[in-house]
Order: sequence, then C-alpha cells, then structure tokens
Amino acid sequence: MFRIGLGHDTHRLAEGGPLRLGGIDVPHSKHAEGHSDADVLMHAITDALLGAANLPDIGQLFPNTDEVNRNRDSAVFLQEACSQVQQAGWKLANLDCVIAAQKPKLSAFKEAMRIRLAEIMQVSPSQIGIKAKTGEHVGPIGREESIDVHCVALIEKINQ
Repeated sequence: MFRIGLGHDTHRLAEGGPLRLGGIDVPHSKHAEGHSDADVLMHAITDALLGAANLPDIGQLFPNTDEVNRNRDSAVFLQEACSQVQQAGWKLANLDCVIAAQKPKLSAFKEAMRIRLAEIMQVSPSQIGIKAKTGEHVGPIGREESIDVHCVALIEKINQ
C-alpha cells in the first residue's frame, strides 16, 4: 500500500546570507526569513511526509508562536516527522522536490542537499530528487523577494 503527500513552503528573502536549504548553507547575498532557521526545503519535505501519513502538519507540531522553535534547526522538525511516519507504520519510498528561486544557481549544491537530507531521514540519497527552477524574472520569486518549494513524498506501508 502506498500514499502520496504534497508539501509546500514559501519564505520571504532578506539581505544577508547565507541561504539555508536542505540542511546546508548556500553562499548567497540573501537568506530566508522565518521563525526557525527558515529552511524552506526541509519544511516542505516535513509537510509532505506528515500529509502522506495523515498526521498533523508542521505548523501544528512546531508552531511559530512557540518560543522553543525560534531559530530552531529544521532538521529537528524533519527527524520528528520521519519518526512519527515510521511509528504510524510507513517508510519513505521517494521524494521529488522543486525549489523555485531566481538566485542563486543551485546545481552545484543539489547533491550536498540530497546527502544531508538522506542522513537526517536515514534513507538513501537515491530516494531524494531535487530540481531547481528560476522565476524567469516574474513575480516575487523572479524579483528575488521569496523562495518557494514544492515536494511530493511517496510512502509505503511497512510489512509487519
């Protein structure tokens, strides 16, 4: 048995880097703003996994109104989501993620992101797909005002 979850997150960009994505710091003149470390990729993955397993979303588990989550490493959120998914009887089959950012170019960083995410989630990097797209200079992404991530997670029932 399989289930699919969709994750999405958007963060405003502000002056001063680096940009935290997929658990690594990408050199850039801007950073994502948020209550936690604002790792937009990890947030989208976390929600995709939780949604696939029909569990509460990231905002319910780690509200931005709770001071304990201020500047918190998003790896904590992702690890907890993975733990809850496994406790519910599921395991990751694969992830497919799309990062929408006008800058920086992310090609040189995608493999490092895949490896770091795989470490956090305790899966193979081959189970994680990451693509990067620009905003084609259109809208808030194209004007470098925001960064956006969409992610689809496929989970499968653990044989028990």
